[in-house]
Amino acid sequence: MPSQKALIRRPSPRLAEGLVTHIEREKVDVDLAVEQWEAYAEALRTHGWETVEVDPADDCPDSVFVEDAVVAFRNVALISRPGAESRRAETAGVEEAVARLGCSVNWIWEPGTLDGGDVLKVGDTVYVGRGGRTNAAGVQQLRAALEPLGARVVAVPVSKVLHLKSAVTALPDGTVIGHEPLVDTPSLFPRFLPVPEESGAHVVLLGGGKLLMAASAPKTAELFAGLGHEPVLVDISEFEKLEGCVTCLSVRLRELYV
Repeated sequence: MPSQKALIRRPSPRLAEGLVTHIEREKVDVDLAVEQWEAYAEALRTHGWETVEVDPADDCPDSVFVEDAVVAFRNVALISRPGAESRRAETAGVEEAVARLGCSVNWIWEPGTLDGGDVLKVGDTVYVGRGGRTNAAGVQQLRAALEPLGARVVAVPVSKVLHLKSAVTALPDGTVIGHEPLVDTPSLFPRFLPVPEESGAHVVLLGGGKLLMAASAPKTAELFAGLGHEPVLVDISEFEKLEGCVTCLSVRLRELYV
């Protein structure tokens, strides 16, 4: 039986101090962000996912973006080494959570840096964005950890956005989707579908054709509905001000031995 567990982490009271690199800083309403986070978690549960809360990291403004701390492949959890030094304290709590769930735990070691948001899995192909937060040594270590498990690791350049998954994610059939002006090399992907809105490039596959996506991408939601998918929209406006998207706020664990 595939597992349907999703790691999530409550926003830090210092969320508004989170890092911003590719966009202008805007004021973040932390109370509204907490409400939006709770609605996001509820959407996961409504569609069959058991949410597992990682212990909060109140001193880490970006800790709600739990995806960056770990890459899950099969039953292996690869603990990242974030490219931003200020985020490295986020990984300890995530490591504890995945170990409790029975994952086999591996690590990215110095001099490697890797953010989980740079890793997109499409079947057994694992795309890793080489850019601002993930370096060549991080890519090599990801390859060494995942190729023995049957993954094919493909490194792709990322220069226009924070993470690979800020630019592209994939539909259930493996088609990679992205907002073309922000994708360095669309031709690297065997099937690429351009979408009309930046936040339309981000989907979380909930199963059964359901796509969790941001309410800020109504045109893209319409496009996907027309292709036979079922968009599930959540408002994450406060996280979008910090370059966050629907993928960053959870880590889906589909292949735990349960």
